[in-house]
Amino acid sequence: MCGITGWIDWNVDLTTQADTIEKMTETLSLRGPDATGTWLSPHCALGHRRLSVMDPANGAQPMIRPANSADSHDCILVYNGELYNALELRKQLEGLGYRFRTTCDTEVLLLAYVEWGPECVEKLNGIFAFAVWQTAEEKLFMARDRLGVKPLFYRPEVGRFMFGSEPKAILAHPEVPAEIDAEGLAELFVVGPARTPGHGIWRNFYELKPGHCLQYDRNGMRIFSYWKLESADHEEDVSQTAEKVRELLQDTVERQLISDVPICTLLSGGLDSSALTALAVNYYKTTNQGRVHTFSVDYVDNDKHFHAHDFQPNSDAPWIKRMHEYLNTVHHPIQFDTPELVSALEAAVLAKDTPGMADIDASLYLFCREIKKEATVAISGEAADEIFGGYPWFHREDALQAETFPWSLATGLRSSLLSPELKEKLRPQEYLADRYAQAVAEVPTLDGEDETRRRMRRMSYLNITRFMPTLLDRKDRMSMAVGLEVRVPFCDHRLVEYVWNIPWEIKSAGTREKGILRKSLEGILPDDVLYRKKSPYPKTHNPNYLSAVRSLLLERLDDPNCPLLPLINADKIRELALTSDASSHLPWFGQLMSGPQLFAYLLQMDFWLRHYKVKLAL
Repeated sequence: MCGITGWIDWNVDLTTQADTIEKMTETLSLRGPDATGTWLSPHCALGHRRLSVMDPANGAQPMIRPANSADSHDCILVYNGELYNALELRKQLEGLGYRFRTTCDTEVLLLAYVEWGPECVEKLNGIFAFAVWQTAEEKLFMARDRLGVKPLFYRPEVGRFMFGSEPKAILAHPEVPAEIDAEGLAELFVVGPARTPGHGIWRNFYELKPGHCLQYDRNGMRIFSYWKLESADHEEDVSQTAEKVRELLQDTVERQLISDVPICTLLSGGLDSSALTALAVNYYKTTNQGRVHTFSVDYVDNDKHFHAHDFQPNSDAPWIKRMHEYLNTVHHPIQFDTPELVSALEAAVLAKDTPGMADIDASLYLFCREIKKEATVAISGEAADEIFGGYPWFHREDALQAETFPWSLATGLRSSLLSPELKEKLRPQEYLADRYAQAVAEVPTLDGEDETRRRMRRMSYLNITRFMPTLLDRKDRMSMAVGLEVRVPFCDHRLVEYVWNIPWEIKSAGTREKGILRKSLEGILPDDVLYRKKSPYPKTHNPNYLSAVRSLLLERLDDPNCPLLPLINADKIRELALTSDASSHLPWFGQLMSGPQLFAYLLQMDFWLRHYKVKLAL
């Protein structure tokens, strides 16, 4: 993976702006620690940081395709991602007369664009965000993968356009202010740490939506969709459906195991990571590649402090041991203690450019940092719960009937945390209701479905388009902040398209969450693992963590210069922090973010406002 950035300007000669584009590019150095490159022309400047995965000796970017005839012109590409069908596309392009100078997928993508133009995106299987500048037409084309695994932000202005893999690249431009307006604050305080699709948080920043393309030239900007979920009748029975799911999953895992650098899997002992690891082990055996390396994360003394509840029914540790011994992997257990988690809260903000999922982000950052010492590419199980219906809110009547996002039911608590002035300006209940209505209006319905199927299709859509991007963004930003590429096989668009139309009674076959996935994996996983109750990404249960973040937050609130004070109801937050059951209330976001994570999120907000010197444009 890599980091990309660029700047189009019709009023400035960008060949005189080398220092600025180099500064913008350098902000992405952690995403691409292996090489750097820039390209400048009078009206376009491009920058690239490279993490070498395929053909490390070649594939430098920006990659230029020189004109080879009177009717063709230069194309310059910057690209972040991996194409899992690069070999097929390469053969197709060679059949059309193209000759390749490298073995990397970057050149495959560039020549695909030369041959097919914007329509090339429909042929791509992979995770990607890229931009191509066409010199003769003075036109920029950008695209993002179908599920939004790779990020791409942009900032349009009159006569000027900037983009980057992360907001920090755009913020590095000397004329771009670090500002946030009321809508950005609503995203952080009301929707966050999720984000409305396309929203860039920072003022006048946007994120190109998954499955979308963007063109920019002297006539302005045009955005269009090239992929979306489409509803259709499902004809297969349970057995046929399970067989198809297994076939698709095995194919995508094998495609994603191709790499010229060390690769590993993340193993929690749960269904999703165990399945991917088992498929990887089987593939390695058939291709004589040795043993698979696996990594797991846990926290000091978690075994002493863990208490089961609806959102986290059991501990991972025994199941991790069960699976790595069953599969005979080379296992690397990693543990963190409270001081490390607290100290990494700020690193997580710097990786994301905004507050995030608190210690859930921080622990992932630390985890990826340790993995990077042994591997460059990892396979992870993100997205299975969203597309197969694994989360508790798929199975709880209160969540199914709630007229809001089911991972964010504590709307009253959220509202009470805001200062009266900010609450009046943001109108949090109305803002959230509008965002929810917007999401529901997008759901592609299917004629003839009964109420149960319609309701579950709606729940699936909300999870795929609103919750899943939060976790994908988290995984990309925390991993790329340490130069680790993480691949997510469950986000293969072919698998997502197929599972989207599986009726709920088949999707939940056996009256179990992710029932059809479990059935498809029979014979691949042992039964006890196959039918283990779902448990989410582990968090610390050590009371020392609550004590640490609570004390730090109260200390910040006592600082009269605390930038949070005008935005929050400090008395309400102090009251929450000082109650004896501060850690016991239900999650205020997702499955994991309860009292300690609320306090840590506010700590991240305070750090973010200070570090980025954020100006409020209210």
